[in-house]
Amino acid sequence: MIAITTSVFELFKIGPGPSSSHTIGPMKAGFNFNKSTANLKLETAPDSIEVRLYGSLSATGEGHGTDRAVVAGLLGYRPDTVECEFLDSLADRSSHQFESGDISLPLSVNNVVFAEVENNFPYSNTMLIRLKKNDQILFEQEYYSIGGGFIKWKGQIPKVPNVPAHPYSNTQELKNILTTTKKFLHRLVLENETAITGASEDEINIKLDAILDTMKKAVKNGIKTDGLLPGPIGLHRKARSIYLKTDENFNAADKFLIRLNAYAFAASEENAAGHIVVTAPTSGSAGVIPAVIYTLEEDLGISRKMVRQGMLAAAAIGFIAKHNASIAGAEVGCQGEVGVASAMAAALITYANGFRFWQTENAAESALEHHLGMTCDPVGGYVQIPCIERNAMGAVRAYNSYIIATVENRKFHKVTFDEVVEAMAQTGKDMSNKYKETSKAGLAVSVPDC
Repeated sequence: MIAITTSVFELFKIGPGPSSSHTIGPMKAGFNFNKSTANLKLETAPDSIEVRLYGSLSATGEGHGTDRAVVAGLLGYRPDTVECEFLDSLADRSSHQFESGDISLPLSVNNVVFAEVENNFPYSNTMLIRLKKNDQILFEQEYYSIGGGFIKWKGQIPKVPNVPAHPYSNTQELKNILTTTKKFLHRLVLENETAITGASEDEINIKLDAILDTMKKAVKNGIKTDGLLPGPIGLHRKARSIYLKTDENFNAADKFLIRLNAYAFAASEENAAGHIVVTAPTSGSAGVIPAVIYTLEEDLGISRKMVRQGMLAAAAIGFIAKHNASIAGAEVGCQGEVGVASAMAAALITYANGFRFWQTENAAESALEHHLGMTCDPVGGYVQIPCIERNAMGAVRAYNSYIIATVENRKFHKVTFDEVVEAMAQTGKDMSNKYKETSKAGLAVSVPDC
């Protein structure tokens, strides 16, 4: 067994939209390159820096702002601290200065090359960052954006992770531990987080509150903002107009669904605008969990304590999906993004309402099962169509999965979460690369001029 050693705050990360694999990951790669060259000694002084993007980073990187993100990282900015206004300003192609150790070079988005989509790198979404003298490459680092803002690089020496207090790699092993120890799920995840990171329970709760508050801020900002989203599609924001419909003469059930949809649209539209969101588990799916959190706290009166516990349950589901399949649209399509987000949200709702593990697992399983096979086909390479509305569908499906899991007869639920994760992994392997975030098929082709 290779135990899960991912931190809760590696899964939930604050940063700018619209895509964790296309903005947060590349920015982290650029930042890493900046730091790794600080003590670099070269016999020949470089006169330029070059960034080459491959895979869907190249195919849809312009719409995602990948060029601006990697340049910001190279300039020393991190996803959790960068100002969105600065990121936007890089689009004017103005020159800045790359500073690292003895190296000082002019840098702008003009230094970024959108290279081959099809490639033979270990991961499709690859970045090469080079220091050059004329056409001679003096130093090069190869980075991989593997989804959810996670990165790797060639030659990386993996850190030996701290051993979790309760090692598990899948749902069955997790259930065995919960049964043997008689622990609640949130307590197990807390104890693992402490063992992995060294953080105290109070420190973990403070960080969770920061994540929750950032999610709710995205919803609040989204439901009060109108206008067009960036890019050539000309897509108008809908969250505010949907939310205002709750003042009209709909029945209580309809009003609940209107609000839930509006909250998901709101956070997703903030992401599409390149504003600050939380990867949950990715930026492209950053509207699902904020929508249910806002609903739980603001509409249903669920306490922050219970919502925190639900977030830890959601993290456990996200860990298992990432560990045994993927959360990257470039690897498994949108089933790994909105599908996993919906499963995490279903677990969160169930657990925050006081139900325990078997209902929580069943809710997560149902939500993911009914996203199997979902492709990633962003129109024009922008995280707008179908992504924004798809987040709303994921939030509603999460709530429906919670309802079913908490009223069904446990004996009649046949599919486990491990089984649906295995199915997602195999489906992702079988899925054509055209449907994995490249904008070469699906709606991206049938709706080219919207």
